[in-house]
Amino acid sequence: IDVLVKWVVAVVLIGVVGGAFFFCEYLIYFPTILKCAWPKISHARGGEGTDGHSVDSAVRAMVLSDTHLLGAVGGHWFDKLRREWQMERAFQTALWLLRPEIVFILGDIFDEGKWSSQKHWEDDVRRFHRMFRHSADTELVVLVGNHDIGFHYEMDWFKLQRFEKVFNASSTRIVTKKGVNFLLVNSVALHGDGCPICQSVEKELIKLSRDLNCSLQHYPLYRVSDAGCTGQDAAPPEERHLLFREKYDVLSKEASQRLLQWFKPRLILSGHTHSGCEVLHDNKYPEISVPSFSWRNRNNPSFILATVSPSSYTLSKCFLPEESTVISVYCSAGACLLLLFLAHCMWMKGLLQCLSLCLLGKHKSL
Repeated sequence: IDVLVKWVVAVVLIGVVGGAFFFCEYLIYFPTILKCAWPKISHARGGEGTDGHSVDSAVRAMVLSDTHLLGAVGGHWFDKLRREWQMERAFQTALWLLRPEIVFILGDIFDEGKWSSQKHWEDDVRRFHRMFRHSADTELVVLVGNHDIGFHYEMDWFKLQRFEKVFNASSTRIVTKKGVNFLLVNSVALHGDGCPICQSVEKELIKLSRDLNCSLQHYPLYRVSDAGCTGQDAAPPEERHLLFREKYDVLSKEASQRLLQWFKPRLILSGHTHSGCEVLHDNKYPEISVPSFSWRNRNNPSFILATVSPSSYTLSKCFLPEESTVISVYCSAGACLLLLFLAHCMWMKGLLQCLSLCLLGKHKSL
């Protein structure tokens, strides 16, 4: 009986541990992302009149931001393992279930690109390509952020060209898909102080200013704060009224106005703040700040699903599993294991007492 009980307890323990692990590390992403769906274009947004484009004729774009792959200096191995596994499983599950035609990552791909050595940079790049692998049916487009090449005062040609070489593209360019033009902006270089990289980027932007539909960049356009931002992925209430610093948290007023005047975009997508926000500039230019994709920066990461045609667009937000939910499941599993262990100990103690009494009774009868 004792051996049988041990086997039963062992099977139950393995079932609880294995079930919790499989749910938290694999299964949880499927029901969460299955709640998401591509928004359908019905009436023009950013265009005029009713849009006759179907979802099939429009671009299905997935937009995420601020993955912040940890580096060799400030990244603890467990923190790195945990956050990167979460992003890899979330991204791969989203690709499998949603099948986007194009994916944009709005900068801060790496956490330590601004100071990493060549050896550490190559290791970070290798991990990125493993995590964000994709089929030939999906195009992956990556923008540069301040953590990739440094803030304006830290960036140089070496770090910028190193980034551009890895992702095989200029950091400021137009990507065209089904007649929709997406402008990718190196917003780190939009300080207007005449630095060589800034001059090069501004010159390129002026050349591209005739072909814009949608603008994507890392830094948000200028806004005073997140005070007007709402929603479950907005900044915490205690942080929403903190004033933003120009050229650090957001672009300067001057740079923001130049971009709006040059391109008159019907939609702007940005990252950097790690929180969601919707802003309407000059009462006609909508900007969406995309929250971070990583648990390291927020408990409820998310990404944007965009259906975009040449004359209109529509957006929806897809939330990932919350880290607190996963922690709660593991804590519950741990509590169950503890209860099972205590119950087993009490049962074994009672069994031993019973056997002792039986043996004692036989001994007395003899």
